[in-house]
Amino acid sequence: MSCCCPHSNSANRFFSFFAGRYRRRFEKKGFEPSQKQLLQGLEKAGYKDARILEIGSGVGHLHQTLLEQGAESATGIDLASKMICEAQKWADERGLADRTTYIEGDFMEITEAVMDADVTVLDKVVCCYPDADGLVHKSLDRTNRVYALTYPRNRWYVRMVMGMTAWVMKIMRSDFRSYVHDPELIERWISDAGFNKVYQNNNLVWLTQVYVKP
Repeated sequence: MSCCCPHSNSANRFFSFFAGRYRRRFEKKGFEPSQKQLLQGLEKAGYKDARILEIGSGVGHLHQTLLEQGAESATGIDLASKMICEAQKWADERGLADRTTYIEGDFMEITEAVMDADVTVLDKVVCCYPDADGLVHKSLDRTNRVYALTYPRNRWYVRMVMGMTAWVMKIMRSDFRSYVHDPELIERWISDAGFNKVYQNNNLVWLTQVYVKP
């Protein structure tokens, strides 16, 4: 399923350009520091025999690793067509094709077609949406137990880099932008939905949090 909004079309082109590089980078260097933190949080929350939903799943290395370590199945959603292609090829190579489902599209546009999951993961995805409120609430509605996400810290140097990136994207005539959303608001939305925070960590740029619904 393809996306029709300008932001989605621009994001498709932007992230598809990097799809092959993302896979090669992981094969050479493994998980990024923030992703290692995310895995630590998921380990604490528990994901054995869980159905995973990863929004903005990229080339699939995160949820496919969770499958190899005990999760039951995974659905990956990404609006970049080449990311989906790389993820499907990698699932085949890792013997995970029968436990993975991939959907090309913007989660915000196809929410009603997405099944509930035990664990929902958004790794560096909230910052790709202008409507963080809508994304968080719609993804929480599809989450039964564990909600895990990584998003930018609200720091001056992060906002400065995001602003410079927006300027470059504008020059390139791309509608895609990245955003720094208020962590306090995001935490409140998740807590109000009945989730308790069980893990938090960060580096200079990224804030990683994992929540569990009792």
